[in-house]
Amino acid sequence: MGKLTVKAIEAKIKGKPGKFADGDGLYFVVPKSGKAYWMLRYTANGKRKEMSLSRYEDLSLADARAKAAEAGKQHRDGLDPLLARKREQQITIKTVDDLFADWYPSLVKRLKNPNIPERIYRKDIAPHIGQASLKQISARDVRGVLQAIAKSNRPTIANDALMYCRQLFNHGIKLDVIDNNPASAFSVTDAGGIEKSKDRALSMDELEKAFKVFSDNHNSFSRENYLACALLVTLGVRKSELIEAPWQEFDLNTATWQLPKERSKSGVGVTIPLPIVVIHWLKELRVRAFDSPYVFPNRRSSKNPYMGADTLNRAITKLFGHEAGKKKQPPNKMGDMPHFAVHDLRRTCRTLLASNGVAGHVAERCLNHKLKGIEGIYNQYDYFDERRDALDKLSKALDKIIN
Repeated sequence: MGKLTVKAIEAKIKGKPGKFADGDGLYFVVPKSGKAYWMLRYTANGKRKEMSLSRYEDLSLADARAKAAEAGKQHRDGLDPLLARKREQQITIKTVDDLFADWYPSLVKRLKNPNIPERIYRKDIAPHIGQASLKQISARDVRGVLQAIAKSNRPTIANDALMYCRQLFNHGIKLDVIDNNPASAFSVTDAGGIEKSKDRALSMDELEKAFKVFSDNHNSFSRENYLACALLVTLGVRKSELIEAPWQEFDLNTATWQLPKERSKSGVGVTIPLPIVVIHWLKELRVRAFDSPYVFPNRRSSKNPYMGADTLNRAITKLFGHEAGKKKQPPNKMGDMPHFAVHDLRRTCRTLLASNGVAGHVAERCLNHKLKGIEGIYNQYDYFDERRDALDKLSKALDKIIN
């Protein structure tokens, strides 16, 4: 019996019900009721099996033959086509976003800060490939993600994005939802390049320009952001130590901030002396915080009651003309000033303390660094008075710029 033709099929639809062979197990079926469809017949484990492929109106003769050939190959490779289809129907991970949603719980279990890879994925990866099908994702798509980040002059984020892409797609290989890792062939030279140790510290002229830009753009750079940056460069504390700080750690009457070891990155608690100008800023922040127990309350609905970890960096980066996830980028308000991040304000504080003649061991304790070597073991004096004098002197120099 010869192969079916389109003309013959159209005739059979109008004729009597039946099963009409095309060859290689493919049948065209005209039921007594309902619409005509394609069916594949094969033998597995000594039993004859039948599997419907699709309705005729949804699958042409040529496509039906191709689908039958694919199922036939699965059968020859030892996989029952019906079982293969059942597995495929059970797969709910179909896009890159689906894969990330399955991968993220493992990050929560093993990472101290799983919000970091989540933030990079949401802001810099998902906008480009989140909705892409795992069957179609390619190395060119990954390259597009890396190029977009590199173009925004954020080499560290580009390298981190590459690392997370590799891990994400390796997770997909483990689940058998993707055959290969489209990020595996890339190296840091394709992303942000080999990162140099950071040594960015702002000069007084740069600080003056930065705070002027902050002030001139108060609609996008809030007063809370402004004061947070002012506190960071004046006190030299870490960003997380400041933005997560509760009011109960502050005593404005004695002008001190008791930073406990539980919140200190160094694991060492410290009493931070507060200059007069800092007291004024904190009093303003208390008014702005209303009844919040935190100095910098989160203004949006979030699981964190305090300011988001990336709020300040995103606000600063936006003033440099880049906003992650946006096709239309904002204007560069900083001009030709080299980009700086929030942590650079802490390095700036340390540099300014040195330029003001503050002794190295005192400046290190201002930043709550542990003293090194034998001195760190035997010298338990905390230089509180010396630190107060140093921060008072620095605050007076910065007050002319910031206020």
